[in-house]
Amino acid sequence: MDARRRIPATDRVLDDPVLAGAVERLGRDVVRAVVHDAQRRARHGQLDPERVIAAAREALPASAGGMRRVVNACGVLLHTNLGRAPLSDAAVEAVRAAAGTTDVELDLTTGRRGPRGRGVRAALTEAVPAAEAAHVVNNGAAALSLVATALAAGREIVLARGELVEIGDGFRIPDLLTSTGARLREVGTTNRVRFEDYRDAIGPDTGFVLKVHPSNFRITGFTSQVPVAALRELPVPVIADIGSGLLRAHPALPDEPDAQRTLAAGADLVTASGDKLLGGPQAGLLLGSAELVRRLERHPLARALRVDKLTLAALEATVRGPATPTAQALDRGEADLLDRARRLAASLRERGIDADARTSTATVGGGGAPGVELPSAAVTLPSRYAAALRTGRTPVLARVEHGQCLLDLCAVAPADDAVLLDAVTAVG
Repeated sequence: MDARRRIPATDRVLDDPVLAGAVERLGRDVVRAVVHDAQRRARHGQLDPERVIAAAREALPASAGGMRRVVNACGVLLHTNLGRAPLSDAAVEAVRAAAGTTDVELDLTTGRRGPRGRGVRAALTEAVPAAEAAHVVNNGAAALSLVATALAAGREIVLARGELVEIGDGFRIPDLLTSTGARLREVGTTNRVRFEDYRDAIGPDTGFVLKVHPSNFRITGFTSQVPVAALRELPVPVIADIGSGLLRAHPALPDEPDAQRTLAAGADLVTASGDKLLGGPQAGLLLGSAELVRRLERHPLARALRVDKLTLAALEATVRGPATPTAQALDRGEADLLDRARRLAASLRERGIDADARTSTATVGGGGAPGVELPSAAVTLPSRYAAALRTGRTPVLARVEHGQCLLDLCAVAPADDAVLLDAVTAVG
């Protein structure tokens, strides 16, 4: 008898209690597609027909969305391709609470329209005392675009040549700024700029002076730059794009600019990202002078760049809540990481897998803290594991180094150690 005749019909498979329940959670089309894939594998001899229902159960996605959770074990703390910072439990709960109808623009006392984002603005100014006011847009580039449009359209932006950066995927700061209708007035040379260069470039057409954090590169050797504290003496606004979103100084990143110190040094406005070192959702932060923030909020472009209620909820919970996964990762000690790596390696060896533990070096990533090395630890496996882990049921992104697959634990929460064990064991 042809084995294909034993493949159960779609309706029979969908009648399975687990799959029927999944229909309520994921939708009939999603579950049906999983069933059809299991049936296809059975028709091609890749799956025993009696295993179709079980295989469909095992292949059910965690959600109806197309994105899959990935364990970040590559040693890059803020990996852009993985969505940068993972949200804290507090932020996830805030998103869940805000997913329904909320008072995002309603004053419950008066029953009238209320100010949008009031909670997150208050949270940001409390976290950064040097900021008189705050505004939030949908990403870091949007923050800089709004500033350039509102303060310098048809005018000049003065900035150092060494800060005309490209920050990834062909995205260039000069292109962004000139697209707003502003003109660039470059000062200094690639490696050196002086206060006099800025001072001599200031004129009646100057909109503002811009300081751009170099993000993912460093120039060393015969170099000089002008700090914000000196630029404050110029008769125009000083805007500082600090990039990575660090609100306050962190001992692991002493040279990374943060909003509090930058504003205290004399910047009129700081722009930054919310999904990098701050550890929150994708957002663009604008912090500083109340007068400048008010001008930005009232500009017509601000409406096009505003964030939704879910981002507002996640960002406020990130700022007000407990330490984020990003902050926790920065605070982990190398000794603790190495101890975890040794325990994982020992468990894997008990399962017959060639694994070991070693110290490692991780990086911040996401355009933050260029050149900074984070002491870490990793589980080593044969190199063949890298691709297999990446394509497993719960994808794990490792890295291959010197012919070995490394599971770097810098960005892996301790609670996910069991997930790593299961993922490696499944590869065998």
